[in-house]
This record gives sequence, C-alpha cells and structure tokens, in this order.
Amino acid sequence: MTMLTRRHFGALLAGASFAVAAPSVLRAQNGPRLVVIGGGFGGASAARYARMAYPDVAVTLIEPYTSFVTCPYGNLILGGKRELSQITHSYDGLRARGVDVVHEWASEIDPVAKTVALADGASVAYDKLILSPGIGIRWGELEGYDEAASEIFPHAWMGGDGSQISNLRRQIENLPEGGVVGLAIPGNPFRCPPGPYERISMIAHYLKQHNPTAKILAFDSKEGFSKQGLFQDGWAELYGDMIEWIPANLDGTIVRVDPAEKVFESEFGERHRVDVGNVIPPQFAAAIARDAGLANETGWVPVDPATFAAAAAPDIHVIGDANIAPPMPKSGYVANTTSKVAVAAAIADLRGEPAPENPVYFNTCYSHVGADYGISVAGVYRLDADGKIIETPDSGGISPRGPLADHAHQRAREAVYADGWYESITRDMFS
Repeated sequence: MTMLTRRHFGALLAGASFAVAAPSVLRAQNGPRLVVIGGGFGGASAARYARMAYPDVAVTLIEPYTSFVTCPYGNLILGGKRELSQITHSYDGLRARGVDVVHEWASEIDPVAKTVALADGASVAYDKLILSPGIGIRWGELEGYDEAASEIFPHAWMGGDGSQISNLRRQIENLPEGGVVGLAIPGNPFRCPPGPYERISMIAHYLKQHNPTAKILAFDSKEGFSKQGLFQDGWAELYGDMIEWIPANLDGTIVRVDPAEKVFESEFGERHRVDVGNVIPPQFAAAIARDAGLANETGWVPVDPATFAAAAAPDIHVIGDANIAPPMPKSGYVANTTSKVAVAAAIADLRGEPAPENPVYFNTCYSHVGADYGISVAGVYRLDADGKIIETPDSGGISPRGPLADHAHQRAREAVYADGWYESITRDMFS
C-alpha cells in the first residue's frame, strides 16, 4: 500500500464524486416504493441519494431513534474533545427532501409479500428494500457479558441514544487516581477495525491530563490490528508506559468477565482487576436481518458484490456492517459509498435494466491518536474478473510512519482532514 498524500486524498475525493453521479431520472407517474431500514451511515445515505437521483421514487426510511448518534467521533467524547450534541444528527434534512421518515422499530420482514412489519402493528409495503440495520451483539458468547453487564462494563459500540458512550465517559472521569481501565477487544470481523485503538488513544489523552498515573490494559483477541505501527508509535511518544496492549499470543483473549467483582479473566485463567471496563463484544448482523433468514451460519449476510442484493432475497439490498463484503472493512465510509451503488442497482432492476457496470467502492478511515494528531488509511475497491471485490493495487495509502518531530505537520493536517471528513459525510447523510 502506498503512502497517503494530499494528492492521493484529492484523487480519492474526485473519484468518489464521479462514482456517485446521479443516473437518469425515472419518469413513471406512479414511481416504485423504496423502503430503507436503518438511519445510519448506510441507510440515511441511501434515502438521501434515492431522493436526489430518483425524484419519482417514493422513499420511506424506518428508524426507531428520532436522532442519530454516530459511532465515528464517539471516541472523541471519551477524550474530552467532543460533546454528545456534536455527534447527534437530526432527520429533518431528509424530510425536507421528501423522505417519509417513520420513527418505529421494524420488527419483521416478509421477503415474499414484500412487507415490513412495525412494532406498533403497522405494515409498510415495498418494491425494493435497502436494509442497513447495523450490528447485533452476541450476548453471552463472552461468559458473564449480557445486557445487564453492559451497564457496568459498557460496550459503547452502538450509537443508539448515546447512553452507552455517556456512561463510559462518566466512568473514566470518575476513575480513581492511578486506577486501571481495561478493554476487551474481539476477534474479526467487527464494526470499525481501528475503533478500539482510537478509543485507547482518546482515553489515554484524557487520563494524561486528568489522571496521569492511571493505566490502560488492552486485552486483544487478535495478534495484530489496523494501523498498528502508527498507533503504537503514537502511544509511545504521547503516553509513555500508560498503555499496555496484550495480544492473543500473550494471553490477551478475554473469555469471561465478572462485572460485580470488576474482573476480566483471560483464556489461560489469569484474573485481571479493573476499575473501569470497556467490553467490545463479539458481533453479528442485527436481529432483523438474521430473523428474515438473510444471514448464513456466520451471522452475517452474504450479498452480490456488484449490487448488494442478499443471496437469500434479491429484492433486499443489504448494506453497511451487516453484510459480508471482504476485503472492505465494516466502516461508515464503506456503508455510505456502497449505499449509492445498492440504490442504483435496485432501481435499475425495477426498470428492467442491468445494474450499473464496474462499480467502485471507497474507504477512508481517520483515527485520532492525540491532540492535533491524526492518522489514516484509504483504499479503492473494484470487482475482479470473477466478480469478487478486490482492493485496487496502489489505489489508496496509509499515513507515513516516523518520529513525531519529523511528522508533526502531517499528523496535525490529518486531524484537520478527519474533521473535514466527518463534516462532509454527515452532510451527505442528513442535509
């Protein structure tokens, strides 16, 4: 992978703009019904794009929460760099574009009748369904970790109403002097591969200022992670020995937690006492996707890489974290970029036309390591001759490694780029 430069970054943005150019507008008097479940990075992007590109299509967005709390930039709340209100977004912009926004839980999908049942007893019919339900948590797979335990050891891995991230922030603020923050990090796949390590960084950023003798123990079920060298360089330079990362081969896999005793227990029986515990549990596709019979034995949804139509139900296009689309990560940017391909393919199918050819997908992932210290990785993805997703060689890049003294300007600029990315993508979702 090549080094990420401003030139590469500009090329990526230019490519992204080209890839989502609006196709021809439907002219039918009574347009088809496109229903979107889930109002996050995939679903909100899909609903907005559908209204812009296909104004004669009736678009309904089903989302239980009246506002959306983003997981990206949630870690900055833990670092004291953002407030919850700054990562909370309204659906008013989508309503203004003509999206019918229904704030209710979607409880069941009938792929044969093409209906979505709502928790209030209502039913919504569709011609095509864009399903962007996000993740579900595998409660109980990590022994001792259930919904009740998540109030003591919050996961803060789903935006929801923001209560989980707020809970974790309060606990970190109330950490005893010299106390221990423990993180339990799952194996792949999971939502946002670099997320736990940005979280470690932001917790350390806060503790360095307010509780400098505290310790962070990061127990990892893997032996490596995204942007590892860049993160570890930053930890060493900014936080000294505050952070200890324990990989799987050094007994980093946590298999049991005891919230009452504030204990993490590792694979080989070591018990670690923590004052604050952040458990990022194993995950799979949200329940509505699994209950509809769309997921396979992995718990994730197989899809057509060119259209994101579910293998088990071709009129349902599954985007975002719930699907299986390696080597692309489960990221907000991937959800956003693939949403537009899925919408275009869905509408083309309704018109009896072939799906757009040669789709291109993008990912850019920024991470904050400290104050004015950002790092990133970017990639461009296409289909190979066999119709499988591959990363285009030399298409993206990663921040250069090296001492902060030699890269201070680069790190500072990437932190600014990260803020710009967040503003841009949330505008693309909700305005």
